[in-house]
Amino acid sequence: MKLFIPRRAGWLLAVAASLTTGAWAQNPANVSGSVRSSAGEPVEFATVTLHRVADSSVVKTEFSNEQGRYEFERAPAGRYLVSTAQLGFVRQWSQAFEVAGSTIMLPVLIMPVSGATQLKEVQVVGTKPQFERLADRTVVNVEGSPLSAGNTSLDVLTRSPGVTVDGNDNLALRGRQGLLVLIDGKRQPMTGAELADYLRGLPADQVKSIELITNPPAKYDAQGGAGIIAINLKKDQKLGTNGSVNTSLGYGRYHKFTSGLSLNHRRKRVNYFGTYTFADRRNWSALTINRDFFSYPESRKTLVGKSFQDNTSVGHGRSHSWKVGADYNLGERTVVGVVANGLALRTDSEGRNFAELYTPDGALARRSFSDNIRDGNLPNYSGNLNFRHTFKDSLGINELTADADYARYDSRRTQVLDTRFSFPGTFADRRPSDQQSLLSILSFKTDYVRPLSKQLRLEAGGKISYVEADNDLEFLKPAARGQIDNLIRDDSLSNRFRYDENIIAGYVSLNKTLPKGSLQLGLRGEQTNAIGVPEADTARFDRHYFQLFPSAALKHTFSDKHEVAVSVSRRIDRPSYGQLNPFKSFIDPITYGAGNPNLLPQTSYNLELTHTFRQKYSLGLSYGITSDPIVGTVQPESANSRFVVSTTQNLSRQYNYGVNFTAPLELAKWWNVYNNAVLYYNRFVGELAGTRLNAGQPAFNLSSNSTFVLGHDWKADLNATYRSKERYAFFLSQPQGQVSVGVQKGLWKNKATIKLNATDVFFTDKTRATVNFDNYTERFFQRRESRVATLSFSYRFGNDKVAPTKRRGSGAEDEKRRAGGS
Repeated sequence: MKLFIPRRAGWLLAVAASLTTGAWAQNPANVSGSVRSSAGEPVEFATVTLHRVADSSVVKTEFSNEQGRYEFERAPAGRYLVSTAQLGFVRQWSQAFEVAGSTIMLPVLIMPVSGATQLKEVQVVGTKPQFERLADRTVVNVEGSPLSAGNTSLDVLTRSPGVTVDGNDNLALRGRQGLLVLIDGKRQPMTGAELADYLRGLPADQVKSIELITNPPAKYDAQGGAGIIAINLKKDQKLGTNGSVNTSLGYGRYHKFTSGLSLNHRRKRVNYFGTYTFADRRNWSALTINRDFFSYPESRKTLVGKSFQDNTSVGHGRSHSWKVGADYNLGERTVVGVVANGLALRTDSEGRNFAELYTPDGALARRSFSDNIRDGNLPNYSGNLNFRHTFKDSLGINELTADADYARYDSRRTQVLDTRFSFPGTFADRRPSDQQSLLSILSFKTDYVRPLSKQLRLEAGGKISYVEADNDLEFLKPAARGQIDNLIRDDSLSNRFRYDENIIAGYVSLNKTLPKGSLQLGLRGEQTNAIGVPEADTARFDRHYFQLFPSAALKHTFSDKHEVAVSVSRRIDRPSYGQLNPFKSFIDPITYGAGNPNLLPQTSYNLELTHTFRQKYSLGLSYGITSDPIVGTVQPESANSRFVVSTTQNLSRQYNYGVNFTAPLELAKWWNVYNNAVLYYNRFVGELAGTRLNAGQPAFNLSSNSTFVLGHDWKADLNATYRSKERYAFFLSQPQGQVSVGVQKGLWKNKATIKLNATDVFFTDKTRATVNFDNYTERFFQRRESRVATLSFSYRFGNDKVAPTKRRGSGAEDEKRRAGGS
């Protein structure tokens, strides 16, 4: 890999290296105190929770140490309560207090020992809601939700506020595609169907929470014009040896089975942990397509042919996911850790296709039947070494973190497309292919946080990453027409594509605490070096570019009822190696998918203004403009061709205007509802396949999630989503939605939980869309096995005493907010 660093990049990296600083996001103000029993003894390992006064929602969770002391670091400005809970004691609450930029020491909280009569009065309060709206993100608390049991991470994402998944498995947030997906702080290098397959293989039972960040600060990678989806996996903080087992069985048209085990052994200095989950899921899907082909001279548009296709497929996926690691405390302020994890996914599918081509007057021109047999073996693994050290000076706590990560994604896919033509003549065609891909990622990252005063904090950091991808695809074809048993290499389709990418990044950030708010200013610089080498060297590309990504955020609290925040940032979306890969993958005899090595990165400017009322209701306005937006297309291979290709291309501009409204309601003490409405307008400008586009469409997404706490350890969820008609580039999709329900019961003092849920109860989550070009129109109707009933059981065993310190975890864990505890 050739390394080229412009003078501007070298300057920024030098500053970052000298400061090596990383950032916590909002308004630091420490809140501390202590917990004691009625006899005056310290209560160690008590759960101490910081709540907002307005709605008692959970902000952060900490644990008291051996002296009964606790501390919440960098709590945002606002009005709060603190609650304390520990087995054998009565829960206690502090008086309300105000955080306004200076350190707060709370009075000692006295916890009486619970007796037989006192236990009857204890109520479980402060339960973390399933959805939380924070200053700069929405948090989906997956752990403990009845609807998460037995589902995949992708299933949970589709029910998250503002998140949509289209028929090609592209993720969008508030109507915009181009998202950076992090799992425990590590970037996932996949998009579209590849990312969806990965998330389908990651059970939701392993996920603690999902954070939806629409305008990230400078410390995050600049990748992701529409924002970041950060998936945080579960961690265990209990002392001694403990663990859990879980198993679930679901059924729609076919079975979905998941079972897992987690173990944790913690002492004061060392912690060992491990998890393993096996999933076996079979899924059904169907796709019906009607196509019209036109000639489009300057004078008139003329129909030249039609086609009809009906596709069904049954896929079978089996995955083994695991994670092992250890953390060691070298001292009170230094922790080192090592983590290794992997996901071995094996997939196979059997597809059936019926296709007919017609002349303009409707006469049958050709009929075929196809069997599409696919087999995939996708093992991957990653390793992480991490280091964290904190130290104090006269101005406060300094923190230094470092991470080294390595990941390897191996993909071996085979496909056989057998086609039998029955009209006008009878003959057979066989098209086998064998694809082997290897992707490796190596990255090093360091961050440093240093207070410059009690109100000002400087942060900076640096990161360097290397990506190497090697893809080899071989197609075979009959030596002569109809000779399906005599196959030779098809040089017109076979290819080898190698892609190397190196990104060098550095950032600096200033965080200022104001009398009634905060100000954050950041600047990130990224140097990108990318080389793509297809088998045909004429398509080789060699790109080197340096770009700056400024960001700023200002928050002001006018009163305990009104708070306003504004943020602005510039971001980038580089094409994934899969989008650049020119390989062809046949879907049916006349449809194939292919990458585009000519794709350019898209860059965007994003502005967001949010007003929060009573620290509960929020109304946000957003605007984004994207240059060279990367969009998916389905279009004829050439002007007079009946072959259709699914690929990605660049348009000129995309404009996005959005309104986001969040309203959590407490309709009763046992009934909480989280409502979210996203209204947006997308306008696309550009030209593809000879068709000019300058069109927009208003759209909206609605979601509502009800949580019912029914007593006697019963809990239920009801989730409903609705997605209106919308435009995305040349696609116009029709409305769709779904309703899902779930119920759970705690058993044996809540050590065990049994859950039952049903997703898409009315089977309404179906995709209908139209694609329009001057020379081509496609209408498709897509269904999948979205209506599934699942029964699950989980059991926790071992020590329930929680440790006072938190494991730092894997990868770039520091990139995640500690809101809500971890």
